[in-house]
Formats: sequence, C-alpha cells, structure tokens
Amino acid sequence: MVKHLDEKTDALPDHVGWRLWQASRAWQTEFAAAMRAAGHGWFTEARAGLLGHITRGGMRQSALIERSAISKQAIQQLLDGLEADGIVERLPDPQDGRGKLVRYTRKGLDALRDGDRVKIEIERRYIGRLGAERFTALMGALRALAAGQPAARDDKAGAEDQIVESN
Repeated sequence: MVKHLDEKTDALPDHVGWRLWQASRAWQTEFAAAMRAAGHGWFTEARAGLLGHITRGGMRQSALIERSAISKQAIQQLLDGLEADGIVERLPDPQDGRGKLVRYTRKGLDALRDGDRVKIEIERRYIGRLGAERFTALMGALRALAAGQPAARDDKAGAEDQIVESN
C-alpha cells in the first residue's frame, strides 16, 4: 500500500512567514500583470527581481552579481534578454577593461517610471482595502521587521491584543 502525503491530518501552522510569502507573491503577480498591461510585454517577475537591484544610474555588472545573490549565469541570461529587448545596455567599464557597466536605456527608464506609477496605484488599492490607518501600521511594521527593530507603538494595547483584534 502506498501512503500519500496529502493524507496527512495534521494542520499546517498559520505563521507569519507563510503570510508574508503569500502577500509578496500576490503583490509581485499584480505588479507584473499591470506592467504588461501598461505596454511592457517583456516584463516578467524574474526580470523584475533583477531590475530591482540595478540602480537608476547604472552599476558594474560584478556589483549586480554580488548585490542580487543570483548566480552569475542566471544574471548573464537575464541581462542578455533585457539587452535584446532594449531595456538595459552593457558598456565597457572605463576603470576596468575586463568589467562591464549595466545601465538603463531610455526604454528601461520609461519602464521604471511606469513601474513607479503602478506601485502607487497598487498601494492606493491596498489603502482602499485596509483603510489608511491599518495600511500605515502595516508599513511601519514591515519597516521594523526589515530593520530588525521593534515596531513603534502609538497605542497602549499589546501585540497579542492586536493579533486577537485582527482575527
């Protein structure tokens, strides 16, 4: 008899990591779809993951590899595609003949501006769904988590009270 993994009866824990992952995936999917709808058919989540590491003024390809924590081969493939689509260009690094500089083309900078607009639109929808106060609290909590610091508290209720209220 073969035991199926789906037959496991223990419920999986509902933890913050899972919820953050779900929220992140939902945001990424919505953002990528909105970018394609805005006329950037080349836009994918994988490309967005790399573009988010390239500074608007451009950067050395070696720094991009270090910053993104993506394999050199994967970055090379993503950059090849972005360059073919006219989003970025790679130029010789004048300070290092072996190095390359990666910078946005006009088309790439236009996409970044559209991306900024799309992000604001998504944020407005989130504010509409959560309300301004809850959205502000969410942003503060996310900043605190990213910085490894406790969230600033405006009220006297404990974190446990807030968890109970939100359920």
